[in-house]
Amino acid sequence: MPLYLKTRITAVGPEVPELAEGGVLILFADGAPPELAEVSVLHETKEGPLENAPARGAPIRIGSLAAEITAVGDTAWKKVREIGHVVINFNGAGEADRPGEICATAIDTAALAAALKADTIIAIGE
Repeated sequence: MPLYLKTRITAVGPEVPELAEGGVLILFADGAPPELAEVSVLHETKEGPLENAPARGAPIRIGSLAAEITAVGDTAWKKVREIGHVVINFNGAGEADRPGEICATAIDTAALAAALKADTIIAIGE
């Protein structure tokens, strides 16, 4: 399986821990407007993103945490490629409720919140 995206967290907005404990992670590339940065994990891409979206079953790693993609919304990967933005919902859903969302298997949300800090690597695929 290819490496679709590898990125490094540069900053974590003040509202991110609460969202993470609800199983939601919002990524936005560095330079996001302040109102979006408050709820986002800002990141700097190291590899990718590939042209094609990851398939169901592709792994997502956030530091040492791991999950698998269960659904990809119609426009989610396009937004990743264009502006470094995506909402990842760790709800295990087989279909994304919103077009800009990626769904993944459920994980320990307290561990997710704790893993979201500067310099943590997020990888999709491989």
